[in-house]
Parts: sequence; C-alpha cells; structure tokens
Amino acid sequence: MRSMEFKMERPGLLSEGQHITVTEGLLPSNYYYTIDPSLAMSGNVPFNQRMLAREGVVKEVRETPRGFYVVAEFED
Repeated sequence: MRSMEFKMERPGLLSEGQHITVTEGLLPSNYYYTIDPSLAMSGNVPFNQRMLAREGVVKEVRETPRGFYVVAEFED
C-alpha cells in the first residue's frame, strides 16, 4: 500500500472511506496527481517515485491552519 497526501481547497468534497480515481499530470521534472474531478491535488512527485495505481480509498480528511488535507491509500 502507498499513502499520498492531497491538498483540498474546500471542506466536504471528500469523506473517509470514499473510493477515488486520480489523474496523473506531467511537469518538466516531476509528476503530480489530481483526485477526479479536480477535488484535490498532490504535491510534486519525483520521476523515480511515480505512482502506477489510479484508484484508491480516502483514509483521512483533516483541517489544519493551512487548509484541508486528504490522505489516500493506493495499491501500488
């Protein structure tokens, strides 16, 4: 299992236990992942840590002073 953290801009878009799909984006030196349909976005991921799985499950949604974060697990 692989865990990944995503930044979510508004509360209530995702909930724990929800099944999700992600889309991979490509930057010149990194990948990034977006929970469909544009609900939350990951940080940059180096090429050597590319995620192959495209479906996962939300394990945690938390609010911090910097915003809302989603932790999802993927079979990788």
